[in-house]
Order: sequence, then structure tokens, then C-alpha cells
Amino acid sequence: MNHASKEKKEEKRLMLLLGIWFILSAFTPIPISAASGAIFILNGEITAEPVAGPEDDLKKIEPAPAGFSRFTDYANGYSIYVPGDSYTDVSLSPVVNVFISSTSRMEIYYDNFYGTQADAYQYMEYGNRFARNTRDHTVLSDQMLNINGFDVHLLKWDRRKLAKIADDKNHYASIEMAKNGNEVYTILIKSSQPIANELNIARSFTLIERRGTPKFSKHFAHSTTLLNDETRKLYDEYFGMDSPLRWGIFEVSAPQTFETLDPLETSVNYQFPILVRYQSLDEHLPLHTLEQAYQRQRYLELTLQTFYQFQDTSGVIYDILDGKYDEYFTEYAVRLKTFGHPVLFRLNNEMNGDWCLYSPFHYSKDPELYKALWRYVQNVFAANGVDNVLWVWNPHDLSLPDFKWNHYLMYYPGDEYVDIIGLTGYNTGTYFPGEKWREFAAIYSELYNDYDRHFGKPFMITEFGSNSVGGDKVAWLSSMFSEIGQLSKIKIAIWWNGIDYDSKGVPGRIYLLNETPETTAAFRQGLAKFPAQLLPKAIGPR
Repeated sequence: MNHASKEKKEEKRLMLLLGIWFILSAFTPIPISAASGAIFILNGEITAEPVAGPEDDLKKIEPAPAGFSRFTDYANGYSIYVPGDSYTDVSLSPVVNVFISSTSRMEIYYDNFYGTQADAYQYMEYGNRFARNTRDHTVLSDQMLNINGFDVHLLKWDRRKLAKIADDKNHYASIEMAKNGNEVYTILIKSSQPIANELNIARSFTLIERRGTPKFSKHFAHSTTLLNDETRKLYDEYFGMDSPLRWGIFEVSAPQTFETLDPLETSVNYQFPILVRYQSLDEHLPLHTLEQAYQRQRYLELTLQTFYQFQDTSGVIYDILDGKYDEYFTEYAVRLKTFGHPVLFRLNNEMNGDWCLYSPFHYSKDPELYKALWRYVQNVFAANGVDNVLWVWNPHDLSLPDFKWNHYLMYYPGDEYVDIIGLTGYNTGTYFPGEKWREFAAIYSELYNDYDRHFGKPFMITEFGSNSVGGDKVAWLSSMFSEIGQLSKIKIAIWWNGIDYDSKGVPGRIYLLNETPETTAAFRQGLAKFPAQLLPKAIGPR
């Protein structure tokens, strides 16, 4: 074949790949079959001639033997075999690269623990504690190896297939490769078939000189939530681009009773239009509570956390995704539809915190299960005609453990499944060991800017507060009220008006806004800048 023919063939191949990429770009997977030559991805896009600058994110995919392709990530400093029939998603390159084949999903992470309290070996131990739950996880292999000079922790396990996940990938292999005591690469393989090639993949892993910077590449999309007229009106009025900041509150007895909230609101001269109600699986939808709130011209941020307070919780996420809670969620949806008025529905908030019993820290360290549960519940609601729910997705500002597989972006179910982005960060104060005093700006300025890069949706602070132990709470409140208005995408801010106690019953985190006359006065003065706007007159349940 002459040179001109080769060029024409290469141009045709590239145009085909670019065409496929254009079609798929809304959700970012890129076909990576490299059978006819190398493919380059520059800053998330396929390119023919990789002219990469020092800050660019360059990746290469090229042919490899035995059904593999070789993937090279220059910015993250490694090269490895990946399944040859897979698609790749590099949209979260600073966090993870993902390879999806017909039967498997492979994720690659790089963690750097320099300057932190963790190290590579603590990472290998702590992040795999879920395997202690031998009722739901069957460990096939748990060993330390030396591969190509790396200290390698190999953990293989199975769990049962889950009926609500199509082509469920229930076989796992986690390959954690310590470059040194502070740097570790993780290859996490999930498959619908038993895994047998994990050692071949581990042996193919090599380090290369790092050059460039990993970059995010994301395409914004709109929610597909079905909304009735009243819920659409609430969304437009409260979460529109020009909507003013409004305030909500968590007060533990409201809206079951307003005996505490009424005088509290009088003391700060503000009626909070949004209240918070938490519930676990121990109860069904609190329909009466929703109706009580609406009769008092309030709406609820209804927070459903899928665990039990009074019985064994381990395995519940698996049970939900196996269809054992279909009746529960169907009844839940029917009651929501009966209520008919708007609800801010917050499902399994702070999922990136190991203190949450529904966190994937307890479930195969697999955030895909969290996203599957979110979509499952949303599908049940849709099937029952629920059109009065706004979906609020809400990580914590601190991921614990602070590992890449637990990064908050790993839990995002997709723009089409989310209406509002929730922010949560507390000034916990200094009572408990390891905690520190954090000013409002230190929490929310960086968090806001980070979220603003990733999400084209309105924000709300779903819960927050400041302790009085460890600093000047009145000064904190004054700074908060002067600074929060600069974060224009935040449309609602909800104060968590409660106390966290230590194991002896001593108050450790005192978040009460009316803790002292001085804190009450600071709230009254701050809220005066944000006049209360009552909801339309309640018309009662439908």
C-alpha cells in the first residue's frame, strides 16, 4: 500500500472515531479499540497529532497482546493493560480512569498521602474493612505480593448478584500497588464473570515519567425529573438564577410540633420556610408530618437514610438492590404522590463519610452501588407517577476516608437524576480529638468554587452550623452572614439547630443558634438582610 493510501485509511479511521466520540460525548466514554494503531486523548478529547503542552492531560491507547490494549496516562504517571474491547471514561482523570467492557469495569486510582495522617499501608488496611462482613462478602484471596518491585495487596471477593442491577458485576479484584510508603496506585476490577486475569494486569503495570496535569472534562445536562405545576413553581421561585437566598432550619421537634420553633422564630424575627426531617427505614413516609408542615406554610427537606436504628443494618443496600424493599419504596412513592405538594428529597446524604452505615465504605468500596440505589429509587417514584419531588444530592465536604475511590464525585448519579446540589460543612470546633475550628470561608469558599466547576445546577446548604467550643461563635456568625451572599448559586441555607453529645452525655458540638443572647442577636441581625418570604397560603393536602 502506498503512503497516500495509508494516510487516507488513517484519516478515515480517525474520522470514524471522532464521529463516535461526538455521539458519545454527552456522557464521555470513548471507544478505545486500538487494533489499527494508537489513539491519543488530549484533555478528554481524541486527537490525531498529540501536541501536548506542559499542563495538558495526555493519554494514549495502543495495541497489546492477548485481548488487551495498553493505556498510558502521562499526567498520572503510569501505563497498564486494559481490556481490549472496552470503552474509557477519562472525564474524572484527577480522580479515576474507567474502562468498561461487555463484562467488566476497571477503575484506576492514584493516591498520594504526603502531608496527611495516612500512608499507603494504612490505606490498604482501612479501605478493605468491609470484607470483615463475611455474610455478604466471600473473600477468595487476601495476600501481600511483590510484583515488579511494588508491594502489592491483592484482595479478591464475591457478593451475590443483585436483581435490580442489569448485568450486575458481583466479582471483584482490588490490586493496591505501593510505589512507596506514601504513594499507591489501585486497580479495581469488577466483573459479571469470575476474574482470572488480575495478575496479568498487575504485572503489566509500569511507572513512567509524569508530565502534564490531570484534568476534568465534563458535559452539563439537565434533570429529567417530572414536576407538577406547584413543584415547578417552587423550583423556579426558590432555585432560579435570580432567586434570593432563603433560610431553613433543623429543629428536632418541628414540624411535629411548633412549640419550640415558634418562639425561636420570634426571637430572630424570621419564619424559616424550609424545615428538615430525618428518617430511617424504621418508618414509612411520614405523610402526616409533611401535611403538618404544609399547613404551617413550610416545606420539608425530607432526608431518607437507608439504615435501621433499631436492628441490624449490614447488607441493607444489597437487599434493596436485590428487590427486597420493592414494597417499601412503592408504598413510599404512593404516599408521596398522595401528598402532592413539593418535597426536597435528600437520599443517603454524606455518603462519602464512613460514619454513614449506607456508605460504600461498608459495601465493597463500590460507589457504583450508591448510584444504582439512587436510580432505583428514582425509577420507583417515576413508575408511580411521583411528580412533586426535587432530588437533592448531598456529599459531605470532607471525604472520610480521604481516598480517591471515596471522592465525592464518584457518587454523582448523573445530571439527569439530580435537581439540586447540596453542600454540607460544619465548624465542628475543638471538643473532639482531631477536630479544629474552621471559619465559614475556610469551609465554603473552596467547596463552592470546586462544586461550581463540576455542576451546572443550583446549590443549597442542606445543613450546617458552628460550634461554640474552640472559638468565637458570635464572630463566626457575623462573618458567615457577610460572606454567604457572595456565593450566588446557594439559594437556601439550613441551620442545624442541635447538639452533638459525647459518649458520657456531655455537649461536644453546640450548634444552637439561640445558645446565648449574643448568638441569638447575631442571628437576628444577620437574618434581617434576608426578609422571610412566606410560601403561598397552604391549601391543605390533596
